Amino acid sequence: MIPRLTRWISYILTTAAFLYIFLYYNPLVATDSTSSFRLPKAKHSSVQWDTIPLKYPAQTVLSLPTDAPQRMPPVQYSFGVETAEHASKQEERRKAVKKVFEKCWASYKKRAWMKDELAPVSGGYKNTFGGWAATLVDSLDTLWIMGMKGEFYDAVEAVGQIDFTTSVMDEINVFETTIRYLGGFLAAYDLSGDQVLRQKAIEVGEMVYVAFDTPNRMPITRWQLHNAAKGHRQEAPEHVLVAEIGSLTMEFTRLSQITGDSKWYDATQRIMKVFAKQQRKTRLPGMWPVTVNARDADFTQDTWFTLSAMADSLYEYLPKMHALLGGVDNMYQRLYEDSMKTALESVIFRPMIPGDDDILIAGNARVSSPTRERHEAQSQHLGCYAGGMFALGGRLFSRADHLRVANQLTDGCLFAYRSFPLGIMPEIAEMLPCPRVYPARMDDHCAWNETAWRVAVLEHEGREPTPANMKVFDPRLPPGFVSVADRRYILRPEAIESVFILYRTSGRLDLLDSAWDMFQAINNATATDLANAALADVTVRETRPRRLDSMESFWTAETLKYFYLVFSETDLVSLDEWVFNTEAHPFRRPGNG
Repeated sequence: MIPRLTRWISYILTTAAFLYIFLYYNPLVATDSTSSFRLPKAKHSSVQWDTIPLKYPAQTVLSLPTDAPQRMPPVQYSFGVETAEHASKQEERRKAVKKVFEKCWASYKKRAWMKDELAPVSGGYKNTFGGWAATLVDSLDTLWIMGMKGEFYDAVEAVGQIDFTTSVMDEINVFETTIRYLGGFLAAYDLSGDQVLRQKAIEVGEMVYVAFDTPNRMPITRWQLHNAAKGHRQEAPEHVLVAEIGSLTMEFTRLSQITGDSKWYDATQRIMKVFAKQQRKTRLPGMWPVTVNARDADFTQDTWFTLSAMADSLYEYLPKMHALLGGVDNMYQRLYEDSMKTALESVIFRPMIPGDDDILIAGNARVSSPTRERHEAQSQHLGCYAGGMFALGGRLFSRADHLRVANQLTDGCLFAYRSFPLGIMPEIAEMLPCPRVYPARMDDHCAWNETAWRVAVLEHEGREPTPANMKVFDPRLPPGFVSVADRRYILRPEAIESVFILYRTSGRLDLLDSAWDMFQAINNATATDLANAALADVTVRETRPRRLDSMESFWTAETLKYFYLVFSETDLVSLDEWVFNTEAHPFRRPGNG
């Protein structure tokens, strides 16, 4: 008995010593003094998702790579010593962004606490993403990054009340749940080391893992979670948005990395292997269509291709997964480079505009057969992430040509912001492409032709280009734009996202002034008494445009975070140490920092 007791005492002391070292010296764990004493226990749900018997369990599990991370090229530009004048200007701008966030956060706490969204005009609330406090979870890492540690730990304590076994909604979006909740918990854990956040990430991961319990292990992206909890049989649908099935990789991989359990990595890696196998078999070889058949694992049949809405984050995650895996799986580099080669040939275009701005825009292509390819010169705010993607890919894979495209695409979105009267670009607009638009060679330019532009506008409106009609024009339509299909601005982050990433990768100082102009324009137009609201129409010239009673959680999770970071010291969340998911949640890169 004595030796056994002695052995147990030895185990306890060793464990205590290990925990002490982990909590005080692990770089992932916060050094803020409050973190050592405030570790509230997460509430355990009444139903355990990990105990629900799976009808179609994976027979073999793809293991998370264990190879040492490869040495990769630096992503961030080598910034020199900051001048006092530059630092002062950056601090002033950073404080202005933080002030807007603090106002939004205070209103959310007072009027919509534990709800998904604040209604910024009426002061009410909305539950649009499961009713699990989307704004709270989505904003955790923003609180940490902005140095609001007291608010952060108050939010962490509230997180324990969230029950992921039930929802106010019958159907949830697995993609949105993954990027906002799982991504939010993972990033906040990576930044702070708070174990409650790790536990909540596991809870979300266990829940959405059940959505993969189908005959072919393809997930149900619009998921009836209550039926699943009751053990109902599930089957993946025939029609799935390609972004929703192809943009779960980062969150599932990072969860496997912090837990050591490969099941989440396996779940999404199976999907990506289908993408890889079928990449050259689609109607536009190299890219994948907007909708795919998950039931039959056929990702080739649809005819619509884009880098923008409904496909965007699939492509965004390709270089980011390469970084997150430490460069040990070259599949993601191949997928990225092959898809971007096709995108440059068939989707990205150069618009005809006044002046000599060197810009590109990410458009669309409709391909009904190998010989019938129709291009759409459409500009989407959602597509503005592409500049940042090309910047990251250009750095990671030493592609100077992609770095140039990154500048051209980002400048294209900045041009769109400057073109509209409020200084904000709309959700969707059509532009006039240069005559030799495809492929979009980087040195192709076309001179501005106002007559050609006016004819294009009239043709789009179904009017004849008669002399009389050529004189009657919508004064709200900027030169170069043929129509505005969706005039809203819903507080989206994609343009400032690319400005931030391009600044960090190129060191272009003019981007800081562009970012400041964007921030002022957005805040001036969207500010309400409580927070900030989406706009119904950015083509008006009114000083107080009509505001919609909507403030999605990505406003505080993404848009304000990117504005804050672009005006911060360049080593704050360095791109050599962190990689952002599509909801602007930073995950720690293995072997970096």
